[in-house]
Amino acid sequence: MSRVDRSRLGTFFGVLIGLVVLFAAVSTVTNIGMIQLAPLYMFTPLVAAAVTVWRSTVSFSAIGLRLGRYRWLAVAAVAPIVLAYVVLGLALAVPGITFDPGADLVPGLTLPSGVLGTLAALGLVLVLGVTVNAVLAFGEEAGWRGYLLWELAPLSFWRASLLIGAIWGLWHAPIIIEGYNYPSFPVVGVAAMTAATITFSFVYTYLVVRARSVLAAVFFHGVFNASGGLIVVYTTADTATLSELIASPVGVASMVVFLAVAALIYYTGTPDLTRSAVGDELQAEQAEYLGA
Repeated sequence: MSRVDRSRLGTFFGVLIGLVVLFAAVSTVTNIGMIQLAPLYMFTPLVAAAVTVWRSTVSFSAIGLRLGRYRWLAVAAVAPIVLAYVVLGLALAVPGITFDPGADLVPGLTLPSGVLGTLAALGLVLVLGVTVNAVLAFGEEAGWRGYLLWELAPLSFWRASLLIGAIWGLWHAPIIIEGYNYPSFPVVGVAAMTAATITFSFVYTYLVVRARSVLAAVFFHGVFNASGGLIVVYTTADTATLSELIASPVGVASMVVFLAVAALIYYTGTPDLTRSAVGDELQAEQAEYLGA
């Protein structure tokens, strides 16, 4: 029976924490904010995973760095847009939050009005999500839903997802404290971000298991980050509390929607989380994935 390898985990967290400290030191010495360093900081989980794999007998394919099931990759790319609109609708149901139809999704880029404009916005979100955003998301997901999910698979779907979600949220702390996502609530923001990533984590795990590939998490992450713009630009709130803690891609509205999806996963049947389910030694089944 497979078990969590504490030695490998020690390597992963040792490298990851070392990189976090290094970035914090560079930020302090150069006076460059962690928010500005964020595009590079996002690759620290990937580096930690790569070092861990290179120092062990684990293969990159084993931790889900493979194509997997194409149909589920498509689902992972489209689902965040649907969820973003659900979050937007839920946020608009809160008193004090109103719809802002005149906002531009991308500053300086005015989209057509009506159905054509909506389709253009969706296309823009999808393209940005699976390209530019996906590259950055890969830096995180190769660590979180690649190596770490594979390593923690013996803990079960729910426990592994919860633990990874908590680590994922706390890893954001150096950036959140500087005002990212919750500029009016930097300290409370760390707790809010961790709560958000925990609720998100169950859906991410589900998609990776179904796709048998970390790319499912990469596409979902990239497209959801792009879709988050829909929530931010199309809402106007009376207070910072409403705009940052409620009507936000990482606010309470998003947490409620993701928890509802997690409940749906639970009641429809939680998939077995095993190392094989993440992507371990499945080359012979690629033909099945093409149609799965």
